[in-house]
Amino acid sequence: MMVNLMRYTIVETTGAVSFIADCHALSALVAACAEGADSLEDLLDYAERYDKRLKQYVTSGLAVFDEHNANGNYTAIHQAIEFCLPHEVPVFRIVDDKTRQASLQSVKAGAIIFNLHDRRIVQIQNTYSEIQRKGKVRIHDGNRLTSKVYPYELPAEWSVVPRM
Repeated sequence: MMVNLMRYTIVETTGAVSFIADCHALSALVAACAEGADSLEDLLDYAERYDKRLKQYVTSGLAVFDEHNANGNYTAIHQAIEFCLPHEVPVFRIVDDKTRQASLQSVKAGAIIFNLHDRRIVQIQNTYSEIQRKGKVRIHDGNRLTSKVYPYELPAEWSVVPRM
């Protein structure tokens, strides 16, 4: 069982999604914010430069969500939230109060909200590594972490709310 997992919730002007990924995704997503991501699509495109697994995982998960939760019938995601272990809940869109509450629940190492519209990163809980405005991200080539490291720096308009 991996303890190296976190919940990531991405909020954009058109909605929000939530997913569980390993802790390496944290620095990849922060670096993607530093590149100016305005939407989930932008964020995943930029993050793919640092972690080749993330975009495919999230977009495939959303395709499955959309297929099983069509036309306002959210029974499938509600059952997953109720019956799966927290770290096994699939990628989902925030569509109602139940999914909103699930998107705020910490998983193993924590829960982070990336509000792209308001340029704010909220560390609901983060026992992995506190987000820094300036840092480095190791490249994951899709199979493993490599020795390649790239620096990033969040622009001044981004705020980082400390972990609690």
